[in-house]
Amino acid sequence: MSAVPVRSVPATAVSVGRQRTPGPPEASPERSWSADPYSDALRTGRGPLFLRRTDGWLLPLDVERWCAPADAADLEVLERCEGTVLDVGCGPGRLVAALAAQGRRGLGIDVSEAAVAQTVRCGGQALRRSVFDPLPGTGRWGTVLLMDGNIGIGGDPPALLDRLARLLAPGGLLIAETAPQPDVDEHVLVQVTDARGTPGPPFRWARLGTPALLRHTDRAGWHTDARWSTGDRCFVALRTGRPPARPAH
Repeated sequence: MSAVPVRSVPATAVSVGRQRTPGPPEASPERSWSADPYSDALRTGRGPLFLRRTDGWLLPLDVERWCAPADAADLEVLERCEGTVLDVGCGPGRLVAALAAQGRRGLGIDVSEAAVAQTVRCGGQALRRSVFDPLPGTGRWGTVLLMDGNIGIGGDPPALLDRLARLLAPGGLLIAETAPQPDVDEHVLVQVTDARGTPGPPFRWARLGTPALLRHTDRAGWHTDARWSTGDRCFVALRTGRPPARPAH
Protein backbone atom coordinates (compact mmCIF):
# COMPACT_ATOMS: atom_id res chain seq x y z
CA MET A 1 0.00 0.00 0.00
CA SER A 2 1.47 3.28 -1.04
CA ALA A 3 0.14 4.85 2.09
CA VAL A 4 1.09 6.81 5.13
CA PRO A 5 -1.23 7.13 8.10
CA VAL A 6 -1.87 10.48 9.66
CA ARG A 7 -1.56 9.36 13.26
CA SER A 8 0.18 11.93 15.43
CA VAL A 9 3.84 11.42 16.27
CA PRO A 10 5.76 12.94 19.19
CA ALA A 11 6.13 16.70 18.90
CA THR A 12 9.90 16.40 18.90
CA ALA A 13 9.69 14.28 15.75
CA VAL A 14 7.22 16.36 13.77
CA SER A 15 8.59 18.39 10.88
CA VAL A 16 6.69 21.55 10.04
CA GLY A 17 6.90 23.90 7.12
CA ARG A 18 7.82 23.04 3.56
CA GLN A 19 10.93 20.90 3.50
CA ARG A 20 12.94 19.13 0.84
CA THR A 21 15.55 16.69 2.05
CA PRO A 22 18.34 15.61 -0.31
CA GLY A 23 19.30 11.98 -0.41
CA PRO A 24 20.26 9.03 -2.62
CA PRO A 25 18.53 8.41 -5.95
CA GLU A 26 15.05 7.08 -5.40
CA ALA A 27 13.69 3.72 -6.54
CA SER A 28 10.48 3.12 -8.44
CA PRO A 29 7.31 2.90 -6.29
CA GLU A 30 6.91 -0.73 -7.35
CA ARG A 31 10.26 -1.65 -5.79
CA SER A 32 9.76 0.54 -2.73
CA TRP A 33 6.36 -0.78 -1.66
CA SER A 34 7.18 -4.38 -2.62
CA ALA A 35 10.21 -4.43 -0.31
CA ASP A 36 10.21 -7.18 2.31
CA PRO A 37 9.50 -5.02 5.40
CA TYR A 38 6.20 -3.79 3.95
CA SER A 39 5.12 -7.08 2.40
CA ASP A 40 5.99 -8.98 5.57
CA ALA A 41 3.99 -6.55 7.71
CA LEU A 42 0.90 -6.96 5.52
CA ARG A 43 1.15 -10.74 5.63
CA THR A 44 1.34 -10.78 9.44
CA GLY A 45 -1.08 -7.88 9.92
CA ARG A 46 1.17 -6.05 12.36
CA GLY A 47 4.16 -3.75 12.63
CA PRO A 48 6.14 -2.00 13.73
CA LEU A 49 6.78 -0.35 10.39
CA PHE A 50 8.04 3.14 9.59
CA LEU A 51 8.83 5.62 6.86
CA ARG A 52 12.43 6.64 7.47
CA ARG A 53 13.65 9.99 6.19
CA THR A 54 17.28 10.39 5.15
CA ASP A 55 18.04 12.34 8.34
CA GLY A 56 16.84 9.40 10.46
CA TRP A 57 13.40 10.80 11.39
CA LEU A 58 10.74 8.06 11.57
CA LEU A 59 7.01 8.18 10.84
CA PRO A 60 5.08 5.20 12.30
CA LEU A 61 2.86 3.36 9.82
CA ASP A 62 -0.43 2.07 11.22
CA VAL A 63 -0.29 -1.48 9.83
CA GLU A 64 -2.73 -2.88 12.39
CA ARG A 65 -5.43 -0.36 11.40
CA TRP A 66 -4.82 -0.94 7.70
CA CYS A 67 -5.25 -4.70 8.13
CA ALA A 68 -8.35 -4.41 10.36
CA PRO A 69 -11.91 -3.98 9.06
CA ALA A 70 -12.98 -0.45 8.14
CA ASP A 71 -13.52 1.67 11.26
CA ALA A 72 -16.02 4.45 11.96
CA ALA A 73 -13.91 7.11 10.26
CA ASP A 74 -13.52 4.92 7.17
CA LEU A 75 -17.25 4.19 7.00
CA GLU A 76 -18.03 7.90 7.19
CA VAL A 77 -15.78 8.43 4.19
CA LEU A 78 -17.54 5.65 2.28
CA GLU A 79 -20.93 7.21 3.03
CA ARG A 80 -19.76 10.32 1.16
CA CYS A 81 -18.57 8.41 -1.91
CA GLU A 82 -20.52 8.73 -5.15
CA GLY A 83 -20.79 6.26 -8.01
CA THR A 84 -18.00 3.81 -8.68
CA VAL A 85 -15.03 4.21 -6.32
CA LEU A 86 -11.31 3.92 -7.09
CA ASP A 87 -9.14 3.45 -3.99
CA VAL A 88 -5.61 4.58 -4.89
CA GLY A 89 -2.99 2.81 -2.79
CA CYS A 90 -5.59 0.45 -1.36
CA GLY A 91 -3.13 -1.54 0.75
CA PRO A 92 -4.69 -4.68 2.26
CA GLY A 93 -8.09 -3.54 1.05
CA ARG A 94 -10.25 -2.68 4.04
CA LEU A 95 -12.15 0.04 2.15
CA VAL A 96 -12.68 -1.93 -1.05
CA ALA A 97 -13.85 -4.90 1.01
CA ALA A 98 -16.27 -2.68 2.93
CA LEU A 99 -17.69 -1.33 -0.33
CA ALA A 100 -18.18 -4.88 -1.63
CA ALA A 101 -19.95 -5.86 1.59
CA GLN A 102 -22.31 -2.92 1.03
CA GLY A 103 -23.04 -4.10 -2.51
CA ARG A 104 -21.27 -1.09 -4.03
CA ARG A 105 -18.80 -1.03 -6.90
CA GLY A 106 -15.19 -0.27 -6.10
CA LEU A 107 -11.68 -1.13 -7.24
CA GLY A 108 -8.40 -0.89 -5.39
CA ILE A 109 -5.03 -0.34 -7.03
CA ASP A 110 -1.66 -0.80 -5.38
CA VAL A 111 1.92 -1.39 -6.51
CA SER A 112 2.41 -4.07 -3.84
CA GLU A 113 1.65 -7.66 -4.82
CA ALA A 114 1.08 -8.55 -1.15
CA ALA A 115 -1.44 -5.71 -0.79
CA VAL A 116 -3.42 -6.74 -3.86
CA ALA A 117 -3.47 -10.38 -2.75
CA GLN A 118 -4.74 -9.41 0.69
CA THR A 119 -7.46 -7.20 -0.82
CA VAL A 120 -8.74 -10.09 -2.93
CA ARG A 121 -8.70 -12.42 0.09
CA CYS A 122 -10.84 -9.86 1.96
CA GLY A 123 -13.47 -9.93 -0.78
CA GLY A 124 -12.49 -6.78 -2.68
CA GLN A 125 -11.37 -6.26 -6.26
CA ALA A 126 -7.86 -4.94 -6.87
CA LEU A 127 -5.22 -4.56 -9.56
CA ARG A 128 -1.47 -4.28 -9.19
CA ARG A 129 -1.02 -0.90 -10.83
CA SER A 130 0.46 2.50 -10.20
CA VAL A 131 -2.00 5.38 -10.33
CA PHE A 132 0.06 6.66 -13.28
CA ASP A 133 -0.39 3.41 -15.25
CA PRO A 134 -3.21 2.94 -17.76
CA LEU A 135 -6.33 2.15 -15.70
CA PRO A 136 -9.85 0.92 -16.48
CA GLY A 137 -12.62 3.49 -16.32
CA THR A 138 -10.39 6.49 -17.01
CA GLY A 139 -12.55 9.61 -17.08
CA ARG A 140 -15.56 7.79 -15.63
CA TRP A 141 -14.86 7.21 -11.91
CA GLY A 142 -17.38 8.81 -9.57
CA THR A 143 -15.02 8.99 -6.57
CA VAL A 144 -11.30 8.58 -6.04
CA LEU A 145 -9.94 7.90 -2.54
CA LEU A 146 -6.51 8.96 -1.26
CA MET A 147 -6.64 7.58 2.26
CA ASP A 148 -3.92 7.14 4.89
CA GLY A 149 -1.86 10.04 3.54
CA ASN A 150 -1.73 8.77 -0.06
CA ILE A 151 -1.69 12.36 -1.28
CA GLY A 152 2.04 11.78 -0.82
CA ILE A 153 2.32 9.30 -3.70
CA GLY A 154 5.19 10.28 -5.99
CA GLY A 155 6.22 13.26 -3.86
CA ASP A 156 4.60 15.63 -6.39
CA PRO A 157 1.03 16.59 -5.36
CA PRO A 158 0.32 18.75 -8.45
CA ALA A 159 1.21 15.86 -10.78
CA LEU A 160 -0.92 13.45 -8.75
CA LEU A 161 -3.88 15.84 -8.69
CA ASP A 162 -3.64 16.31 -12.45
CA ARG A 163 -3.70 12.54 -12.93
CA LEU A 164 -6.72 12.13 -10.62
CA ALA A 165 -8.65 14.83 -12.45
CA ARG A 166 -8.21 12.79 -15.62
CA LEU A 167 -9.41 9.60 -13.93
CA LEU A 168 -12.57 11.17 -12.49
CA ALA A 169 -15.76 11.84 -14.39
CA PRO A 170 -16.55 15.56 -14.90
CA GLY A 171 -17.59 16.96 -11.53
CA GLY A 172 -16.26 13.82 -9.81
CA LEU A 173 -15.29 13.62 -6.15
CA LEU A 174 -11.84 13.23 -4.58
CA ILE A 175 -11.63 12.41 -0.87
CA ALA A 176 -8.15 12.80 0.58
CA GLU A 177 -6.84 12.18 4.09
CA THR A 178 -4.33 14.80 5.19
CA ALA A 179 -1.74 15.05 7.95
CA PRO A 180 -3.12 16.12 11.34
CA GLN A 181 -0.44 18.81 11.67
CA PRO A 182 -1.98 21.60 9.57
CA ASP A 183 1.31 23.36 8.76
CA VAL A 184 3.00 20.27 7.27
CA ASP A 185 4.12 20.66 3.66
CA GLU A 186 6.98 18.20 3.23
CA HIS A 187 8.51 16.67 0.10
CA VAL A 188 11.30 14.20 0.87
CA LEU A 189 13.03 10.92 0.10
CA VAL A 190 12.00 8.11 2.45
CA GLN A 191 12.44 4.38 2.92
CA VAL A 192 10.11 1.76 4.39
CA THR A 193 11.82 0.13 7.35
CA ASP A 194 10.95 -2.22 10.20
CA ALA A 195 12.00 -2.38 13.85
CA ARG A 196 15.23 -4.15 12.90
CA GLY A 197 16.21 -1.23 10.70
CA THR A 198 15.88 -3.23 7.49
CA PRO A 199 15.29 -0.54 4.83
CA GLY A 200 13.59 -0.76 1.46
CA PRO A 201 14.75 1.35 -1.51
CA PRO A 202 14.37 5.15 -1.20
CA PHE A 203 11.50 6.87 -2.97
CA ARG A 204 9.86 10.29 -3.11
CA TRP A 205 6.97 11.06 -0.76
CA ALA A 206 5.00 14.09 0.41
CA ARG A 207 3.11 14.92 3.59
CA LEU A 208 0.50 17.67 3.45
CA GLY A 209 -1.77 19.21 6.03
CA THR A 210 -5.15 20.43 4.84
CA PRO A 211 -4.05 24.05 4.17
CA ALA A 212 -1.15 22.89 2.01
CA LEU A 213 -3.37 20.54 0.03
CA LEU A 214 -5.94 23.28 -0.56
CA ARG A 215 -3.24 25.60 -1.88
CA HIS A 216 -2.40 22.99 -4.50
CA THR A 217 -6.03 22.24 -5.38
CA ASP A 218 -7.00 25.92 -5.61
CA ARG A 219 -4.23 26.51 -8.14
CA ALA A 220 -5.32 23.45 -10.13
CA GLY A 221 -8.98 24.49 -10.29
CA TRP A 222 -10.47 22.00 -7.82
CA HIS A 223 -13.40 23.08 -5.63
CA THR A 224 -13.61 22.28 -1.92
CA ASP A 225 -16.74 20.29 -1.15
CA ALA A 226 -16.20 19.55 2.58
CA ARG A 227 -13.61 19.41 5.36
CA TRP A 228 -13.93 17.32 8.51
CA SER A 229 -12.01 15.36 11.11
CA THR A 230 -12.74 12.17 13.04
CA GLY A 231 -10.54 11.71 16.08
CA ASP A 232 -6.99 12.52 14.96
CA ARG A 233 -7.74 11.88 11.27
CA CYS A 234 -8.41 14.77 8.86
CA PHE A 235 -10.20 14.66 5.51
CA VAL A 236 -11.00 16.91 2.55
CA ALA A 237 -13.57 16.31 -0.20
CA LEU A 238 -12.87 18.06 -3.51
CA ARG A 239 -14.54 18.30 -6.89
CA THR A 240 -12.82 18.43 -10.23
CA GLY A 241 -12.83 21.75 -12.02
CA ARG A 242 -14.35 20.14 -15.10
CA PRO A 243 -18.14 20.64 -15.27
CA PRO A 244 -20.34 17.59 -15.90
CA ALA A 245 -20.75 16.81 -19.58
CA ARG A 246 -23.99 17.96 -21.22
CA PRO A 247 -26.14 15.21 -22.72
CA ALA A 248 -25.94 15.01 -26.49
CA HIS A 249 -29.03 15.95 -28.47
